[in-house]
Amino acid sequence: MRAMILAAGLGTRLKPFTDFHPKALAMVNGKSLLQRNVEYLQAFGINEVVVNVHHFADQIMEAVETNKGWGSTVTISDESSEVLETGGGVVFAKSFFEQEENWLVMNADILTNLDIDKLIAADKVLSEGAENYIATLAVTNRVSSRNLLFTTEGNLIGWRNNTTREEKWAGVNNTEQPVGIHSIAKAFSGIQILHASFYSSLEMTGKFSLIDAYLQTAAKGTIGYYDHSDSILLDVGKPENIEKAESLFE
Repeated sequence: MRAMILAAGLGTRLKPFTDFHPKALAMVNGKSLLQRNVEYLQAFGINEVVVNVHHFADQIMEAVETNKGWGSTVTISDESSEVLETGGGVVFAKSFFEQEENWLVMNADILTNLDIDKLIAADKVLSEGAENYIATLAVTNRVSSRNLLFTTEGNLIGWRNNTTREEKWAGVNNTEQPVGIHSIAKAFSGIQILHASFYSSLEMTGKFSLIDAYLQTAAKGTIGYYDHSDSILLDVGKPENIEKAESLFE
């Protein structure tokens, strides 16, 4: 399996560090987030990785070259001219996955001990027999400002901002909740397994988020979830979590 690490974001929550560096190079116990996630993927036999870059792209490219990919084959997807957000970034890197049936995508600023083998096994079960299976999203039951909404059968149908109460539902520009469908709220972990049908079902181009892409494609196929609430998950895109990360990850 191949993987993509999303590292092109501006990292505004990590200022002032990101005024001079990309967030993927923030250090935790002497290792950058990028190195940690490349090595995390290696532990599960994933040694071919594409990393998208935009903000201080040259620093990431230099780190990858200097460290010889930390033992992995690391390809750069260069978005220097325009940051394409998470969904647009995955589409821009399409050529890296054209021969793959499925692949893993994760955010650079996430640290976790999620067992990827269990995620892959769950994805295999969920996708078996499905006519147009698009993705399996890693989620937890943690408190979050935003939630993904799934049917009781486990299929993605919506998204909610718990602060503004904004909601989006599966389909293009669908702001009305489906009648008679009860939803289950889960917090997205920024880790997912995508299938080739993601590209064939997607109608969006340019700059857009993966969440919007999932809501659009969920109207055409099935997007399931894998709950890993029993594992450590830390969003290191916040300065206050750097110290916490250093206590959890050696």
